[in-house]
Amino acid sequence: MIQVAIIGYGLSGQTLQAPFFDYNTEFNIRRIVTKNQDPCIRFPNCIHTLSIEEAVSDKEIDLVSITSPDDTHFNYAKMALEAGKHILVEKPFTSTVEEAEILFELAEKKNKKIFVFQNRRFDSDFQTVKAVLDSGVLGKIIRYEAHYNRLSTQLSVKKWKEEITPSSGILYGLGPHILDQALSLFGTPNEFWGKTYIQRNASIIDDAFDVHLGYGRTQVYLSSNMFMREETPRYIIHGENGSFVKYGIDQQEDHLKVGLMPGMKGFGMEEPKYNARLNVDNGYYVFKGEIESKVGNWNMLFNHIASVILDNKPYLIEKTHILDQINILSSVKKQIG
Repeated sequence: MIQVAIIGYGLSGQTLQAPFFDYNTEFNIRRIVTKNQDPCIRFPNCIHTLSIEEAVSDKEIDLVSITSPDDTHFNYAKMALEAGKHILVEKPFTSTVEEAEILFELAEKKNKKIFVFQNRRFDSDFQTVKAVLDSGVLGKIIRYEAHYNRLSTQLSVKKWKEEITPSSGILYGLGPHILDQALSLFGTPNEFWGKTYIQRNASIIDDAFDVHLGYGRTQVYLSSNMFMREETPRYIIHGENGSFVKYGIDQQEDHLKVGLMPGMKGFGMEEPKYNARLNVDNGYYVFKGEIESKVGNWNMLFNHIASVILDNKPYLIEKTHILDQINILSSVKKQIG
């Protein structure tokens, strides 16, 4: 089994990652680093650890998962790699391309693996999108839109989330999800541009963004804001032969928050009311109606991590995807609307 140390025990560490490490038979949670609460209450076989130094010095640890605040990612990842550990880093991986390249060079030197927690490649909604695009029924994609909106107009009670840092704000917070999805579908864009905006009262960090990726005839538009009182489509895709519209978001996070765990009946399933709308006419196939959503399954990411570490399988989330993402994020960050 791959022995894991989880650094940080907030939403990501406690709710989004630990249940999957606990569920997946390829992993064992050996240590959880936190000063705020006792993780052994929920994961009784782990060692409650107070410092990252203590965790990375444990010779039994194979993989260090870094779920601490964004501005700690680079330093903690570097520390773990120097200690000879594989690393899984919450998004954003780093604030700059320069930091990312340092970590990749160090990982190569140490012969260790780097993973980024791009769990939303395995969301129900995006898996549905991917299945439709892979089928080819839409033909050449002309316009792809992905929106990650929220209703959250007040400042966060977590003060560190509202402080100005190189990776603060919604662009680095939610942008990596839909940007990674687009890069996985279309690859490195020929061109890109974007802007961030400050729209909440008293906010000093960006809380909305628009990003455009150009691929010749295929144009990709990504956006987010915090004033979504009325639900809008999450994905809108138009191709030469048809259109696809999808409302609703993957339910795994909400399921985990109420105690529905991986492997339980209904986990990762969307309600039928969020079935996508597909309208296709390619000359020999005509369809207009609903298609059922795929089941969300973040455990696919954990299976992939295990296969790379144990069997040296190729990366699914490639180095180029990670570097492209950070390059776009850091460039757009400078453009304030």
